[in-house]
This record gives sequence, structure tokens and C-alpha cells, in this order.
Amino acid sequence: MDDPARRRDLRALPKADLHLHTVGAMRPDTLRDLAAAAGHPLLDPRAFTDFAGFQAVYSAAFHTTQTALPNLLRLVRELVEDAAASGAVWVQPHFDPHVYHALGAPERILDAVLETAHTTGGPLGVGFGLTMTLRRGHDTAHSEHLAAFAVRHSAHYRSLGLAGDESAHPATPYARAFAIAREGGLTAAPHAGELAGPESVRTAIEALGATRIAHGVRAATDPDLLTELVERGVSLDICPTSNIALGIVPSPDAHPLPQLLAAGVPCTLGTDDPLMFGASLLDEYETARTGLGLSDAQLAAVAGTSVMTSGAPAGVVREAMVGIAAWLRA
Repeated sequence: MDDPARRRDLRALPKADLHLHTVGAMRPDTLRDLAAAAGHPLLDPRAFTDFAGFQAVYSAAFHTTQTALPNLLRLVRELVEDAAASGAVWVQPHFDPHVYHALGAPERILDAVLETAHTTGGPLGVGFGLTMTLRRGHDTAHSEHLAAFAVRHSAHYRSLGLAGDESAHPATPYARAFAIAREGGLTAAPHAGELAGPESVRTAIEALGATRIAHGVRAATDPDLLTELVERGVSLDICPTSNIALGIVPSPDAHPLPQLLAAGVPCTLGTDDPLMFGASLLDEYETARTGLGLSDAQLAAVAGTSVMTSGAPAGVVREAMVGIAAWLRA
């Protein structure tokens, strides 16, 4: 156990946030401002008790970004600023410009988002990439179109994700979309093992070719699956605060992250939806240290995994890994 008096500053640890949804990254004050300007009812983004309530909050926040392009760009700017405040050197939110069709063509929306992100992140030392997100239950042909779009813009899209209720909609129908992404050089990084059990994780690996899993915490209940994750080098993008808030894990003491790391599974820490869960990336690292008992060496390894699996440019990865090693030596 680290000596608390000599613990290193977690803000100074270079890290990446790979599990973050753009709308869910909205600041509460921004939600209030945008909702008021649009004449939408004001709501408490953290007053939900189940996954359905969580989705209702997400939908309400999403609609505030549909009214004008500057609303979306404000969200992107603040997302990057918040990543910098947590000591991130790379942030890679889930984002699909097609859902903003009322604001313009997808390419126009993408260009505006990228310009805002790079203009904001450059002076702050934060690199920016994207994950294209497919939705479970949506048309598979459209999903394949989105995968092809992400490949055409692979200078910015680093991975393909799959979100939604995995207990109601299996991953297998999206196998072709993920094949398109993998063939185009993108990382397969679907959600799995959150609302459904280990078989959902196994399906994501076998049917979608996943090398990163968003969540994946339920894999901890299957020793054979843990072995498979280690052997295949599949990493899990873990969000402890989200898991606890949604009742996926009953308490911090019960969170399986220490067990996953002890088994040799590479893991990262992500924020998922700070608007609803109230935790920054720095907060997640603090929780992992104080609530889950991770040592500084383990936290450095988690940060290293986040950078190495991000798909960020080689120079960003090299500089971050040097910084992580220096942080650990300090």
C-alpha cells in the first residue's frame, strides 16, 4: 500500500479518456443554460434511479444540442477543457455527426467539431480523436454506412463502438459493420458486459473482433473469460462511478477492477457520462486509489494502457509514456 503522505499528484499523471459520450460530457450549468434558451423543462441530470431514467436524462440533454451548432460546439470545447483539468493528454469521445442532421451535413458538423476540439486542445496539450457509435437495435445497413463513414475519416475516428441495451439487442447483427471498421484500421470497441453477463463480452470478441470493451466488468464472474481476455490482449475501459450509480456494482468495495488487474486483464479508466454521474477523469483515478485500493504503480499501468490502446498518433503516445514513467519515478 502506498504511503498516503507520499502519494503522487494524479492530475500530473498523463492519461487518456477513451470511454466518454459527448452528450454525457455536458456540464450541468451548460445543460441548464441550453435548456432555458430552448424553452425546455429544466431537470436534475442526476435524479434517476435506473437505466431507463438515465436514458431519459441523456435524451433531454441531447435535444438541447439540436437547436443550434454553437450549442454543440460549446459542449465540445468544455469537454476538452475538462479533460485537460484532469491531466488528460488525449480524449476520445463517442460521436456521430449524422444525428445532428438538422444542423447541417455530417461532414460540416464533423469539421466544426474537430476545429473546435483542436483549437481548444492545442494550447492545453490535449489531443482529440473520436469513436463512431452504433446503436443496438438500429438498422444494420445504416450501421454499416456509419462504419464506412468512420473509415473514410480515419484520420480522426480511431474506433467503432456499439452502445445501447445489450440485454435486449445482441451484438451479432453488427458483425459486418465491425468488419468494415477493422479492415479500415479502426479499433473494435463495443459496449459489453454492463447490462448483460460474460457471454455478451465473449460475443463482442468473437463476433465483432473487439480488442477493447467498453465496461466489461461482468467478465470478472467468468474465470475462463478472464483468461481469454489476457491471452487475446483485450482491454476493458472501466467506469467505476457509472457502474455504482447504475447498480451494476453494489458498492466501491465490490467493484471488480482490482480483481481484473490481478488477473492480468489490461484496463483503463473512463468517465462514461459525467453529466449524470458527476465524476471527472481525475475523480475516477482518485476513486480507484482511495476507494478501490489501487497502488500508484497500478494507476500508472492503467494510464499507460489508456494511452497505448487509444490509437493516438505515435508522438502523443511516446510523449505520454515518457511522462508516465517520469511520474512513477518521482
